[in-house]
Amino acid sequence: MNFSNTLIYWYLQTKRDLPWRKTRDPYLVWLSEIILQQTRVSQGMSYYLTFSTVFPTVEDLANAEESKVLKMWQGLGYYSRARNLHFTAKYISNELCGQFPTSYKELIKLKGIGDYTASAISSICFDEPAAVVDGNVYRVLARFFKIDTPINSTKGIKEFKSLAQSLLDTKNPGVYNQAIMDFGALQCKPKSPNCHQCPMSSNCIAFEKELVKQLPVKEKKLKVKKKYFNFFVFVTKEHKTIFEERKGKGIWQGLYQFPLIETNKEVHLEDLDNLPEFQALVSTNAVIQLFNEDSIIHKLSHQHLFTKFWIIKTDYHNRATTNWDTLELFPTSVLIANFMKGYNLKPNQIF
Repeated sequence: MNFSNTLIYWYLQTKRDLPWRKTRDPYLVWLSEIILQQTRVSQGMSYYLTFSTVFPTVEDLANAEESKVLKMWQGLGYYSRARNLHFTAKYISNELCGQFPTSYKELIKLKGIGDYTASAISSICFDEPAAVVDGNVYRVLARFFKIDTPINSTKGIKEFKSLAQSLLDTKNPGVYNQAIMDFGALQCKPKSPNCHQCPMSSNCIAFEKELVKQLPVKEKKLKVKKKYFNFFVFVTKEHKTIFEERKGKGIWQGLYQFPLIETNKEVHLEDLDNLPEFQALVSTNAVIQLFNEDSIIHKLSHQHLFTKFWIIKTDYHNRATTNWDTLELFPTSVLIANFMKGYNLKPNQIF
């Protein structure tokens, strides 16, 4: 069996009709690849269509305000992708005169573009024989060749990259790369792969030895940290609130939020006066009400956020300068956006 020919034949019979496959414009391919990192095609499709419509060229994206880019990205998570996307668009537009690099070597120098994305763009758009290795590819190769080297280890990354490169159809690198990614997404799925109707199963060692569920292997992840967030939602008589940009480094850099106090454990109403940050933020004549009795658990890849929203009704606050009705215009995290959807009463009706 010829590995690459079998994959390409399968792909040509079953490939999905996706808009970014109808172009070799490196900007649009790059846009699709960044959106689809850590994101299912079904979720990413609408974002791709919106971004490619609002920003049809790299110059259009470069000229946009970062806040607009972040707002359009809202709901996808991993906001560093959006910030890097915008940064690189500006670099290509301003420093490279709008011309996308055409080789893996030059593409990988760009911010937010790693080995996988550089390989995808260079092979699909410029026919460079650069093999992609993503989660789908790891899974297909680990099962087919029964490789138990952890895919997230230094040794595993090198081993799988070398193997992927050796299997690449150098005459049709873009088609082959899309074929093996689609094969992993649709056929050799993480759970319940369709092995009995798989064109590769007769030569798949994991299938033969009944090891499909055990592969690929990952090293144990770092322990997930627990954090306790307390957001203070101010409501003044004039329906204004404090809604400010999050500064500094971090996953929500550049997004807007209510004042936040992070604690080392869950706090209750009687605990608030013991927090110096709370005393500095809230006046003594304010009326305080807890919006959610049970903490909202927001799960990120490396930490779980146990979150409470505190409604603070007060006549006036010198930092409360944002009209309540304008909050939806600002880019924010899903955690904040979901709260605002749930807080559907008029601010003066909450008490």
